[in-house]
Amino acid sequence: MATRFLIEGRVQGVGYRNWLQEEAQRRGLRGTVRNLRDGRVEAVVVGTFEETDALLAACRQGPPMAKVTGIGLDPVGDPSVTGFVVLPTA
Repeated sequence: MATRFLIEGRVQGVGYRNWLQEEAQRRGLRGTVRNLRDGRVEAVVVGTFEETDALLAACRQGPPMAKVTGIGLDPVGDPSVTGFVVLPTA
C-alpha cells in the first residue's frame, strides 16, 4: 500500500519536487512526485511506516523557499516504480 500526499501552499516554483525526491531517496522510499495544475504538489510514497512518517514530517517544512499550509493524506495503490520519480505536471 502507498500513501498519497497532497501538499498545499507555496510549493511550486520553489524546488519542492526535486527536494522531495532527494528526501525520499535518502530514506530508501519509492514513489512519484509531480505538480498539479491547481498549485498543489502530489507525492505517492511507498515504504515503511517509520520512513513514510519521517518524510511527512520533513514535507511539512519543505525546502527553504516553500511555505506549506497543509498536507492531505490518502491510501492509494502502489505506483509500481523503481526509485523515486519526478513526473510531468498533471
